[in-house]
Amino acid sequence: MPSPSSYSPLALAFLGDTVFDLLVRKELLGSANRPVKDLHNLAASKVCAAAQAAAVKKILPLLDDEEAEVFKRGRNAHPGSVPKNQSVSDYHYATGLEALFGWLYLSGNTGRIQYLYNIIAQGGEENEKTG
Repeated sequence: MPSPSSYSPLALAFLGDTVFDLLVRKELLGSANRPVKDLHNLAASKVCAAAQAAAVKKILPLLDDEEAEVFKRGRNAHPGSVPKNQSVSDYHYATGLEALFGWLYLSGNTGRIQYLYNIIAQGGEENEKTG
């Protein structure tokens, strides 16, 4: 398999979207036993571009230089179109977050993914840069 850094930022975001979605779904299942329709609606509210843009702003200060570079590559990528119900800025930040999670996954750094996701889920920052 090629190096994770050899993939385009949009390819990384393609994978990272699924990684992030899986973490959200796992969190929701662990929080309460709910009807599937409720789980779907809650998941959709956490994986939309606006929620992901807010999420990434919580972890930006914690990223090391390499992670920050991957995020920026994803944020600055040109996806070709933006869903009409999302702001362009939110969509770019969400793409950066997804690219980061895709890159971390391909790098085998699942501990770091979980650490960053926990910060997002808790709604706060940590002062460490490791996880």
